[in-house]
Amino acid sequence: MEIALLPESLSFSVALFLLASSVITSMITASLGAGGGVLLLILMATWMPAAAIVPVHGMIQLGSNGGRAILTWRHIDWRTIAAFIPGVILGAATGAWLLVSLPAYLWQLTIAVFVLYLCWGPALPKGAFGSAGIFIASTLTSFVSLFVGATGPLVAAFIKQIHVDRFRTVATFATAMVLQHAPKALVFGVTGFVFTDWLVFILAMTACGFAGTWIGLRLLNRLNNRWFSKALNIVLTLLALRLLWQASAAATGWT
Repeated sequence: MEIALLPESLSFSVALFLLASSVITSMITASLGAGGGVLLLILMATWMPAAAIVPVHGMIQLGSNGGRAILTWRHIDWRTIAAFIPGVILGAATGAWLLVSLPAYLWQLTIAVFVLYLCWGPALPKGAFGSAGIFIASTLTSFVSLFVGATGPLVAAFIKQIHVDRFRTVATFATAMVLQHAPKALVFGVTGFVFTDWLVFILAMTACGFAGTWIGLRLLNRLNNRWFSKALNIVLTLLALRLLWQASAAATGWT
């Protein structure tokens, strides 16, 4: 089986730009807690074929978050992750079974509203962040992730409500996203996506993402928990506002 260095649909100059973007976006997520994955998704959507965006982005994020989880493994909240795993399985299995194609603006609007609420609304009852609440959040976001690939802000906003410590937030979020992106390889592989065409590019993007994570964690050391929380709220709010704008444009047919 021959593996190409680059897929035919991607030029060398664009590949170099995306590799540099992988460094920067991973640095953003590692230092501010979220945002890098969505930014990378936007950049990839500008040049890559539509059918490749979600599966390739998912594999890159799997590697990038995996590196972040390895570098911060001492801070992972395993109790939260244990409650997250069953929801990932149920959400991914349901998504793979249904393979629905609902209007993107419905997902964008829902994610944006929940992110804004979690950042600025009244605090949810403590029970919402127990095992049952985490399971429900995991199931819903894992299901949606198969179709839109942009649930990171919602997961980050939810985990931020559980943890005050910035390192615990980053580490637990990274591990949760590893679990959420992992089923994409199986689901999209079964449905016919040829990952081997993109394998070298995915590995190169993952390596660049690891470098960005290393830099970002050094920046995270310079922040305190209070400033980290404020910065994360601002990043998540900007991402939510962008989703609202996209949902509005899609619903009205305005581009």
